[in-house]
Amino acid sequence: MMPLEKKTFVMMIAAGGLSCTLALATNISVMGLFKDKAIVSIDGGKPRTLSTGQTVGGVKLVAADSDSASFDVDGKRRTLGMGQSFAGGTASGGHPSVSLTADARGHFAAAGTLDGYPLTFLVDTGATAIAISAAEARRIGLDYRSGQAVNVGTAAGVVPAWRVKFNTVKVGGISVNQVDGMVVESGLNVPLLGMSFLNRMEMKRDGQTMTLTQRY
Repeated sequence: MMPLEKKTFVMMIAAGGLSCTLALATNISVMGLFKDKAIVSIDGGKPRTLSTGQTVGGVKLVAADSDSASFDVDGKRRTLGMGQSFAGGTASGGHPSVSLTADARGHFAAAGTLDGYPLTFLVDTGATAIAISAAEARRIGLDYRSGQAVNVGTAAGVVPAWRVKFNTVKVGGISVNQVDGMVVESGLNVPLLGMSFLNRMEMKRDGQTMTLTQRY
């Protein structure tokens, strides 16, 4: 990858796109809260409404109100507020952490939120910054064209892009503010969780499992 200072970088994206999932970990993103109900995305799926006592995919809604929802996830109790996510992580030494499992092709995917909007990222240590497509940026209402215009190289060729700053990036219980990002006009099939987020983590890999622990 070429440095951003040269106004170009190459994203390692297969021409046919990437299909990434988290294995052996239950991921929840809370998208709506009501009395005895919660709207959630489970394992990156479409939003669905759970009622108190209902169980879907190993996730049971125990209680909910307008402030938070409590879930039993694989036998453990988790309480999440609006816009918060859980991705199989636990706290380590007082610092939030999340464990990710590689898919069949060795890719690590991470369910999270970008400025409050649920996304599934591909972990990419070769990407200097978090990168999303222009279509994704428009979906979340990001005024990306006010950022610095650059050119980037993708599998589809050199395309326009814009440097931006994301207010909050969350993966599981990890939350990072003011994160450098890039919005790419075309040729990016999946959001990339790059080093502008990862360099704030302690990263450990054990076989097919990667653990991210927030350093600061």
